[in-house]
Amino acid sequence: MVRLPSISSNFVESLLKLTRFGNLVIIGFAQYFTAAFLIGKQSIYDFRLLLLSIATVAIVAAGYIINDYYDVKIDYINKPDRVVIGKDITRRYAILFHVLLSALGILIGFYLSWAIATINLLSVFLLWLYSNFLKRLPFIGNLTVAFLTGSAIYVVDALYRTHSSLVIIYAIFAFFMTLVREIIKDMEDLRGDNTFGCKTLPIVLGIRKTKLIIYLLIAAFSVVVVVLDQLMEVLPFRYSLLFLFIPLLWFLNRLARADMKKDFSRLSTLCKVIMLLGIVSMAFV
Repeated sequence: MVRLPSISSNFVESLLKLTRFGNLVIIGFAQYFTAAFLIGKQSIYDFRLLLLSIATVAIVAAGYIINDYYDVKIDYINKPDRVVIGKDITRRYAILFHVLLSALGILIGFYLSWAIATINLLSVFLLWLYSNFLKRLPFIGNLTVAFLTGSAIYVVDALYRTHSSLVIIYAIFAFFMTLVREIIKDMEDLRGDNTFGCKTLPIVLGIRKTKLIIYLLIAAFSVVVVVLDQLMEVLPFRYSLLFLFIPLLWFLNRLARADMKKDFSRLSTLCKVIMLLGIVSMAFV
């Protein structure tokens, strides 16, 4: 019989740190904004939306746990101050929490619909596969996380079956920005990843060529945004300029000059800010 650890303020703080509580809040925030401004304001009072957000947050939290479980040695090099597993929370309890949170997300998915259950099952599997294998491959791991982030937006439409093109547009936005951020994080974690034989883009191609890939991704993303906006006329261009293109230009300026770990850490944070601005822009659609 597994004995649960005693609950203390330090344990709760460590668990919140392990599951990236701030990121979980942003995900829930994004889903409610998607429902309110892209589906219909009445949906925010729907109990099913609350269940969907709980399921999504539980699966993402489980993903963070299993990722840190496999990356303890790498994190001692890249982010020693953020290591929780093996210090504040044992490996056994980490796995227990991963299983419980994953199961919660899947069970809620089955309660809501088969479509959401399928998305949640696939998400749990991909998060495990990413943590155990895919993240050590060039670009494939980045694409996996970006796809899962985009699906966290799209799953709101799967709940209400509105087939909203707006939701798809914002899911694409989340996909691209997450893809860029994941590559930036690989540049930030270059030393530890290289020590343990990971084959991320910065290790395989080098920093200079990896930056070029990011430039190309942002250029492609910008073209997609402009084309979709012209075809659908959903958002005045001044909002795209304010919430997306000006922050992206600032990001590109900082990226061109970045060459140290702290520079890439700041760029990763800037990606989060741009994503938050994108979420806020839903209110103007």
